[in-house]
Amino acid sequence: MSEVTVEFSDVIATITLRRPDTLNALDLDLLGQLRDAALLASASDARAVVLCGEGSSFSSGVDLATFKNLTTSDPEQRYDGAALGGEAANAIEMMRQPSVASLHGNVVGGGVVLAAACDFRIADADTVFAIPEIDLGIPLAWGGLPRLVRELGPMRAKELVMTGRSFTADEALAYGLLTAVAPAGEAMRASVEFAEKLSDKAQFPIATMKRHAAEIEAGDTSRDDTLGLVAALEDPEAAEHRHTYLEAFD
Repeated sequence: MSEVTVEFSDVIATITLRRPDTLNALDLDLLGQLRDAALLASASDARAVVLCGEGSSFSSGVDLATFKNLTTSDPEQRYDGAALGGEAANAIEMMRQPSVASLHGNVVGGGVVLAAACDFRIADADTVFAIPEIDLGIPLAWGGLPRLVRELGPMRAKELVMTGRSFTADEALAYGLLTAVAPAGEAMRASVEFAEKLSDKAQFPIATMKRHAAEIEAGDTSRDDTLGLVAALEDPEAAEHRHTYLEAFD
């Protein structure tokens, strides 16, 4: 993979978008590689994943040359190309491990969608966000609207998508899109530190909670969480963490 890399360091997998000369614009090659990178990271022994972008921005959104090519392709090719971003976002969201998006520079359109597919998002204080799809004459796709409604609520999601206006990291934090805002230039460090904290936790209950939250977001509240509790009582790593925690009260 040339436009996306996956690096493993101790217990963290770092997925990096690598088209810095285009501000990590999302072409079909990058999106396909990103989907495969997320699948690779999910199948690895990593205990948390950080998604980031090389260069001056996380992502400037869809590559406009790719967009123009899709408008002139036959309907089947057009659909397959347009669907690839959704496949990449879904692969990120469905990763087994908790994921953290490290955001900086410009986070635009599809870049916002990819970030929203992560469990957590930390941005540099000077990061600028925008969702300009309506100005391009297209609706927001790739599962972007459901994710934004989930994080922001319906009214705010519609306002940001329909106006296409830019908004700051502080606004994104206030709206609920971000987990935290870091000083300028510090988002990657803060994201790795946050991922390391998650990786220190017992992985069985972490993975169980991630699956349960996804089910609830999909409207499925049928899970018997007692089964998860009982299973965790039998998990060796969870038992070790429980013993360490309880020792502090002895």
